[in-house]
Amino acid sequence: MQSNKKIYFLSDFHLGAPNAADSLVREKMIVRFLDEIKKDAEVIFIVGDLFDFWFEYKHVVPKGYTRILGKLAELTDAGIPVHFFVGNHDMWMTDYFQKELNIPVYFEPKEFEFYGKKFLVGHGDGLGPGDHGYKFIKKVFRNPVCQWLFGILPPRIGIGLANYFSRKSRAKTVDVEEKFLGEDNEWLIIYSKEILQQKHFDFFIFGHRHLPIDFKLKDNSQYINLGDWIKFFTYAVFDGEKVSLLTYDH
Repeated sequence: MQSNKKIYFLSDFHLGAPNAADSLVREKMIVRFLDEIKKDAEVIFIVGDLFDFWFEYKHVVPKGYTRILGKLAELTDAGIPVHFFVGNHDMWMTDYFQKELNIPVYFEPKEFEFYGKKFLVGHGDGLGPGDHGYKFIKKVFRNPVCQWLFGILPPRIGIGLANYFSRKSRAKTVDVEEKFLGEDNEWLIIYSKEILQQKHFDFFIFGHRHLPIDFKLKDNSQYINLGDWIKFFTYAVFDGEKVSLLTYDH
């Protein structure tokens, strides 16, 4: 890492929600943020749920999002690596990001090391104890046969159904997302502690939770939840020594 460079982590844009007009305002703000950080960004991580829904048909991608996709292409064309983790709202990705934007796509948490610090990065859905219903549904949705069956639906019908269920999912979890549940009930803290028993990481970076959380697991291990860009507009920055959870002054 160059001394003046930083690594950025952000997640949960949910572009497309709650409607096209509000989403466009948020998309322009995120593009402005990405434009501001490109001067000192060594690497950028987008840790899931960039879209409120995304499905790559063989010859069709969802309408819209031209500004964010163009900005991501600009960043990678300029030599700034961008890493993308699929979330529970945009898990149906295939190869569009890799081929068109030169962005690697990850479906599970992945280990990274920067400047001697070890990171475990992932969206966070389906990890930790409980939520067995979602874990089952995730296996079904990730099944190639189920994806193929969805893919034979006309895009107008398929995307309409997906947007309906995305709205229902957000409405169901909004109360949980608003408050910190405590060390013993935050499932990603529990998950991180379990991982620490097997292997050391200096930083656990997750999204999905929507609530910005900066929690010390041990003296030399930190859990960060990135919040979202719907209500909190938060992101994390690694400067070579520490990770800071910050709010974008939009």
